[in-house]
Amino acid sequence: MRGAPRLIFALACCLAATAVDTVVGQDWPQWRGANRDARATGIATPTEWPEQLTKKWSIPVGVGVASPSLVGDKLYVFARQEGNEILRCLDAATGDEIWKVENEATAIRGPAAGFDGPRSSPTVADGKVVILGAQGLLTCLDAATGASIWSNDDNVGNVPRFATSSSPIVLDGLVITEFGEDREGGIAAYDLSTGKESWKWTDSGASYGSSVQMTIDGVEAIVAPMSDKLVVLAAADGKVLWQMPYTQGRYNAATPIVSDGTLIVAGPNSGMTALELTKQGDEVTEDQAWKNSDNTVIYNTPVLKDGKLYGISNLNSLFCINVEGGQTAWNAPLGGDAPARPQAPPAEAGQQEQGRRGGGGRGGRRGGGGGGGYGSVVDVGGALLALIPSGQLTVFAPGDEYTAIATYKVADAGAYAYPVPSKHGLFIKDQESVTLWATH
Repeated sequence: MRGAPRLIFALACCLAATAVDTVVGQDWPQWRGANRDARATGIATPTEWPEQLTKKWSIPVGVGVASPSLVGDKLYVFARQEGNEILRCLDAATGDEIWKVENEATAIRGPAAGFDGPRSSPTVADGKVVILGAQGLLTCLDAATGASIWSNDDNVGNVPRFATSSSPIVLDGLVITEFGEDREGGIAAYDLSTGKESWKWTDSGASYGSSVQMTIDGVEAIVAPMSDKLVVLAAADGKVLWQMPYTQGRYNAATPIVSDGTLIVAGPNSGMTALELTKQGDEVTEDQAWKNSDNTVIYNTPVLKDGKLYGISNLNSLFCINVEGGQTAWNAPLGGDAPARPQAPPAEAGQQEQGRRGGGGRGGRRGGGGGGGYGSVVDVGGALLALIPSGQLTVFAPGDEYTAIATYKVADAGAYAYPVPSKHGLFIKDQESVTLWATH
């Protein structure tokens, strides 16, 4: 643990050291949005979508698949450029750089060497922004100025096979994050203001998925996909409330979905499963509500909207599952060109293994969009957006049948990060740039 990170600090302009804007409905302050459910609120969608989107601005920021985060009019973009991991704070409306912080970072080696850059998305909370580098460096900065608050390098170099990928979550003043290798690691919580360790749990290796918040009988908890199990820990002290064996060949990458007391997860192994968690005394038990074997996801997390799950399967098709009963309502193929293989996400080798074993559908074959299950689905209220790595953005309507609204090309390659919707338009992080697209 260190009080100051190894950072090269630069301010593009003079700013008052005030707290970052309070999170509002239009904000996207962390991985998959305010509630980690990929749902945007307070955003007006057009009654008629245009034939083409308008490019408002685009700037090079470097490689990596960390999704941008948005609070107020500040966009936080985390990427790797010229040997450094760089967090940029941009003016969301113009793309102008407000400040940037550079961290000298060792390049990724091993099976993920062809895919460099951070995977973990910035988390903005209480006037601070927390980033987790690909090699495990945890850093907390002032969100308004970029000034260093604290950093922790205890786990630098001790990372999963395809590098650190989970995104930190902030609950009740604690930064909670996975750490370690895929067979030896755990979860730790640090005081957001000081970086002091609050608790640590060390009974599994790190995965490539991220934790979500869940309340069980009044107890605030996190649900974490680890390398060989799914675990629910009390957020305040790290006490284990529930756990079960859980693996996708140690490549757990999907984020769990929480709906009241129901937990919906990818797999195990194939398909999707809904579990009802109940607390009786000190014990939390689970009952399987349903199992859907039609649609397998590993690297995509579906969106829950009005009793239906919308996602991208490993066969590269959109799907809709009715949450009551778990039956598939529809499937629709996605098109698009395949992305270049060197730009594949960190768990690409894992998918190849799944393919050889037949996981992810018929022989694990890749779909026409080349996504192989990679992609993102976002709920923007009146419509859903599906982005695949080739840069194809599909707009479709929620409902019992698939209804396509529009299709756009928003990137040439490498669009693995989540699209971030806002009042300004849609932010797309592709292979090396971030771009703002608007409907007018």
